[in-house]
Amino acid sequence: MIKAWAAAEAGGELQPYEYDPGPLGAHDVEIEVEYCGICHSDLSMLNNEWGMTSYPFVPGHEVAGRISAVGEHVNKFSVGDRVGLGWHSAYCNDCHSCMEGDHNLCADVHHTIVGRHGGFAEKVRAQAAAVVKLPDNLPAETAGPLFCGGITVFNPIVQFDVKPTARVAVIGIGGLGHLAVKFLSKWGCEVTAFTSSEAKRTEALALGAHKTIDSTDKNAIRAAKNSFDLIISTVNVALDWGSYISTLRPKGRLHFVGALLEPVKVNVLALMDQQRSISSSPVGSPAVIAQMLDFAARHDIQPEVEMFDLSDVNKAIERLENGSPRYRVVLKVK
Repeated sequence: MIKAWAAAEAGGELQPYEYDPGPLGAHDVEIEVEYCGICHSDLSMLNNEWGMTSYPFVPGHEVAGRISAVGEHVNKFSVGDRVGLGWHSAYCNDCHSCMEGDHNLCADVHHTIVGRHGGFAEKVRAQAAAVVKLPDNLPAETAGPLFCGGITVFNPIVQFDVKPTARVAVIGIGGLGHLAVKFLSKWGCEVTAFTSSEAKRTEALALGAHKTIDSTDKNAIRAAKNSFDLIISTVNVALDWGSYISTLRPKGRLHFVGALLEPVKVNVLALMDQQRSISSSPVGSPAVIAQMLDFAARHDIQPEVEMFDLSDVNKAIERLENGSPRYRVVLKVK
């Protein structure tokens, strides 16, 4: 039996829960969870905002821990290996995307907390292909959020071959945005942070941003016309996207990683005239996650986290849902 914390209904409090995971699959591994981040996707699933939650529901898809068991056909891991698990827990490994190495675009991808139990537990299981080793010098305490928030902002850097000489802006300095600033500044880019908060402006500079722009100041945004090769939007609210598009240089890109549910209203001529583009991306493949972890370890990039014991999971959820954590919330499981 695996001990976990689960909700019995949408929006319900998490309570102690035990379940029998059954035999370990031949291509799967079992991870003894040491730390697990809490992401807004966990909250959305907890509240069944996406209409695909099964109850009892065990959240948790930012796992850092050690391999405690391996399936009979698994040879890439050994018991005791330090590993992490993110939003995806299995792939078909046969489709065109998987065969090209884009497992994150798999036609039959399985999600860690959709139809299965996640990492708010003493153990969690996943297909070995979806699990990635942690570099020796990357602390487990802060590694979990890299497997969702971190890879979400790192993936476009790789996908669009962002040059170290690029001028990049980040909209929103929060759970995703603070990691985007850290990665991009260490990548070598000139980084500008769009933020409406004076406190966040100071923090953005401390995180590695070279400049900040008040996102409520239309004159300041207007003055940044033709400035950026790439803008990464981490927010989930509608903004005046036309204003931001005007700050892109020729062939510049506005890229969405925040889960914006409203339609994006843009003037196509504003894109066409300077060959600008709009795009979005999910989390990255296991190969890109491994690349991100190596880069983070090399440059000592860690999420800023607030730590809670697993027994205080409901307090941690309340902090994320109604507070302003700086910047990610992590549960200490073991």
